[in-house]
Order: sequence, then C-alpha cells, then structure tokens
Amino acid sequence: MFKSQKSFIGFTIASFLLSLNLIAQPAHDETEENLPKDYLTKDFHTGRRDALRQIMPDNSVMVVFAYPTRTFSNDVEYLYHANPDMYYFSGYKEPHSLLLIFKEEQQDSLGNSYNEVLFIQKRNPKAEQWTGKRLGIDGAKETSGIQTVYNASDFKSFAIDFSKYAKIIVDRFPEDVPDGFDSADLFDLIKQFKEKLATAEVLKDQKRFDNRLFTQLTADLREIKTPEEIDLLRKAVEISCQGQNEVMKTVHPNMSELEIQGLHEFVHKKHGAEGVGYGSIIGSGENGCILHYMENTKTKVGNSMLLMDVGAEYHGYTADVTRTVPVDGKFSDEEKSIYQIVYDAQEAAFKTLKNGSKWSDANKAAKDVIAEGLVKLGIIKNKMEVGKYYPHGLGHHIGLDVHDRGNYSTLKKDMVITIEPGIYIPEGSDCDKKWWSIAVRIEDDLLITENGYELLSHFSPRKIEDIEKMIKEKSVLDNYKLPPLESKKKGF
Repeated sequence: MFKSQKSFIGFTIASFLLSLNLIAQPAHDETEENLPKDYLTKDFHTGRRDALRQIMPDNSVMVVFAYPTRTFSNDVEYLYHANPDMYYFSGYKEPHSLLLIFKEEQQDSLGNSYNEVLFIQKRNPKAEQWTGKRLGIDGAKETSGIQTVYNASDFKSFAIDFSKYAKIIVDRFPEDVPDGFDSADLFDLIKQFKEKLATAEVLKDQKRFDNRLFTQLTADLREIKTPEEIDLLRKAVEISCQGQNEVMKTVHPNMSELEIQGLHEFVHKKHGAEGVGYGSIIGSGENGCILHYMENTKTKVGNSMLLMDVGAEYHGYTADVTRTVPVDGKFSDEEKSIYQIVYDAQEAAFKTLKNGSKWSDANKAAKDVIAEGLVKLGIIKNKMEVGKYYPHGLGHHIGLDVHDRGNYSTLKKDMVITIEPGIYIPEGSDCDKKWWSIAVRIEDDLLITENGYELLSHFSPRKIEDIEKMIKEKSVLDNYKLPPLESKKKGF
C-alpha cells in the first residue's frame, strides 16, 4: 500500500477515500479488454424486477438498501461485498445506494412515468483514483436497465409520499452503519428514508411497514434459479470440485491446514473465481468435529482424516462442496465404517429428491440411516441419541448467498441445493475411544429436476474406493516448491 511522506495528510485523505470503498463493475467498462464475458446481463436484472412486480401486493413499494462498508483494520476496509438482493434486482455492486421498485406506474411532477428508481454514489475522480472507477448514472443505467437513476445526494429532496402506499416492503436495516464524511452515504440514506416515513406517519402503522414480506418475496424468487444463474452455479461447483481433486492428489501429512486452504483457493482463482462464498473449513482430526472451524492453524495435518468444506464464488454465485479424505491415502477400519454410514445417508436422501418432494422426507431418510448405523456400531444406545453426533440440518439452498434465500417445505424444479449429512465424534465422547476425533461430512450440490435431480458436483469422488484411488494420482501441484524463509534458516 502506498503511503505519502506527508504521513498525517496522506493518512487523513486515505481514510476519507477508503471510507468510500466499492467494487467497480468492470463488465461494462468498454475501455477494458480481456474481462469475463459471462456476467449476468441487464436483461436478467430487468426480468427479476418484472417477476417481483408480479407477486408484489397492489399499491406497494419495495425498498432495497446497499450493504454497509466494513472496517478491516484502522483505515483499511474489507473488500466490499454487495447486498445480494441489490445485485439480483439491479446488477449494481457499489455501496451507498438505494433501490425503489413500485408495483404500479408512478408519475413525477412533470407527468413522467416510472416504476423503479435507483440512487447511486456520485462519480468522484479523486476517490476513483484510490478505489476504482464508479459506474455513475450512465453506467448504472446500462448495467441495470433502470432508466430513472439519480445520485444518492438527490434522495433527500426526492418527492415521494409513503403514506399513499398500502405496503412498504423493506428488509431489516443494516446494523452498525458507519457515518462517513459523505452526506449522501448509506448512513444518511437510511436516516432520510426514516424521516420520510416519519413525516408520512408510516412508522406508526406496522401493518404497512413490512419486513417479513420482503423476506418472503425474495425467497420465492431466489429459490428458483434461472438458466443464467444455473450456468454460473455449474461453473462455481466445477471449480470447487477441481480444487478438491487436486488437493486429494497432493495432500501429505506434513502440510498445514493453511497450506491446504491456499491450494484450494489457488485453483479457484486460476479458473476465474473471485473468492470463496464463505470461510474455507480445513479441519484435520479433532478440528473436523468443529462444524464451522475456520482458523485452519494446525501446522501439520498428520495421518488423520481431513475434512475440507470449501466453495468457490464465481460472479457472485457460490458453490458448497465438502469432501473428507484420509491424509495417508487409506481409510482405517473405523474411518471406513463412519464414512460409509454418511455416504449411505446421503444416497438415501438423494432418492427422495424431485420436483414436489419434501425437504422433510430427505432429512428423515438421511437421519434414519445415520441413527441405525451408529446404533449398530454401538456408538449410541438408541436412535433418539443421533443428534449427539449429527447435530445439523441436511442441506440448504445455494446461490448469491451460500445459505441462499428460499423456503424449506417443498422442493421445486430448478432449485439448487446442498445435501450434507455428517457424523462428528469429538474426543471425550461417550463411546469407545477408537471412534474419537473421527469427523466425516460429505456435501454435494444438486439441481432439482422434474423427476429427480442432477448431481452438479459429480466431478469430485465420493465413494471410498474412488477417493483412495484419486489420492494415489499425481497432481499438477505436486512439484511446486518455494525456497525456505530466511527466518526459518536462522531458527526463528
């Protein structure tokens, strides 16, 4: 990071400009070449807004705020991640923005009609020198397909009477929004919105100001993926599987959990994934029993089982794939017994999946297999104790969020879901010590079809014999070597 010799002045300016942090939208910058050509199009975002209007109640308006920026350390911001709902409906990925979507056509004071308005952060050449090009009004119109676009500074004077709407549909307000130097930032947009509601006395009428309806409507739309979304999810899943495969081939006992994480994420980025959809979980031995273990600090994984739950995020859409493998290349008898139960549970769940089936049917099928298997091995005394070693749900929707918006009753065609049974037996458990520190989770991503499902993550092996076979293969990552650090040579 560049620092001026005039440290105090440079620090102050940097702090201000970094408070305006954003992700630029490079896909529509015509001055740039060699950029991905498979971003979602403005026709997609326009279609999603039209689909939303079809299910919005009469005389209603939906309000979507950007996510806030977050401080990483001192004057450094986390890389900005757009609100998935804002991106879904507009394609706009910058902070400090507000989207209004109306059920019916509206008219301004000049008689012009509109049914959607986007407020965005203003172009600022000085800020853009630090944080990247902003779309501005013209760029936002091109990206979103929305023709009524203003700078966020215009929202304060924007004439809108919220008292005339039967429903104002808005998500819960973001928490801990920083009040920056900009009077048109997210903090002020929310403040001005609340002032407009107070003036219209809407805040007194909780039946009109509706958070639950926001969640319901967005879940109804986002749980069913369009062909464009399915294409991006296929790519994210295949990338994730290739990461799993290459790590299986190259892993050895002297590797650290962080090194293994790095290999996964190197493969992701090699194939164009911008990041991961959640913190990568690389748990060896006892660490695999921690469901959301993300420290990944063990310096040597040894000959233990290795649980790897890693998902590439590609153009905003995230995969979620877990494989559990023996680092030494061969499952022990105990590891094989536990792994086979989890595999059989997943297969039992798969058999229930199709358009119109119930989430509960899949969950019951997997849970019954795990309960029966643990009883047979003497790890639990009766099936009612299964929750001790299988403490989580069977799966979830994936998409713009790793735990994507959706309903959990009936499965429908074109849903993309995970199925992820697991067994975790921490040290000190009330069973024979030979089972301690064995953790197995198998997680796959599936597309629901009319008569069944498509296993999107079929690229990475799941069966015991196939995993052991792949571990014996050579990897393109086998021969990477780095010179030792000087500090290591000196014994630090």
